[in-house]
Amino acid sequence: MDHDEAHQGALGGRLNWLRAAVLGANDGVVSTAGLVVGVAGANSTSTELLTAGLAGLLAGSLSMAAGEYVSVSTQRDAEQAALATERQELRLTPEAELVELAGLYEAKGLDPELAHQVAVQLTAHDALAAHAETELGIDPDELTNPWHAAWASFAAFTVGALLPLLAIVLPPPDHRVWITVVAVLAALVVTGAASARLGGADPRRAVLRNVLGGGIAMGVTYAVGAILGASTG
Repeated sequence: MDHDEAHQGALGGRLNWLRAAVLGANDGVVSTAGLVVGVAGANSTSTELLTAGLAGLLAGSLSMAAGEYVSVSTQRDAEQAALATERQELRLTPEAELVELAGLYEAKGLDPELAHQVAVQLTAHDALAAHAETELGIDPDELTNPWHAAWASFAAFTVGALLPLLAIVLPPPDHRVWITVVAVLAALVVTGAASARLGGADPRRAVLRNVLGGGIAMGVTYAVGAILGASTG
């Protein structure tokens, strides 16, 4: 029989990329939409909207990339430190580590004799990999890459931000706000459904969260823009 479930390492890597890409795209769509809709609420010109949108796109994409790089670098540093500790323990107390590994397999449901045999064989094959996977939940050959995550966030934010920016600038002034709202909500439906499907979750909840969050953000910023525009007009 074929099994469609991803193994732990593959699933972890896919979810890491998914997290960076989805967060970047969603943040690009919502934050840029909120910015340009708020500016539009103050009855700004297309040039002002374009300037504000491009500034928000650049600032947001760089911020997302930097934040993702720092976050994933911290995770990678923690993983490398844990692996270094495990290497030292394997070098100094190999017998105790073997007993510990056998105990972990026994805790997973294997009988003591079989757990010991599995631990011995896996230790002989690759002791660090066996302990890293079972004890730490880390694949030494598949550590998280901060540069990959940073570029994924940068690209995803930029792509997401372009949609509300173009939607607010290109249409006629009388229609640009509602066209932007419809385009943004449609994009949030797509990103929510895609992220849920790739992650194996219920798409309805993801779509509902995305649409509600984006709608509230645009509504609040438009109201603030309209109030400020009226007060300064």
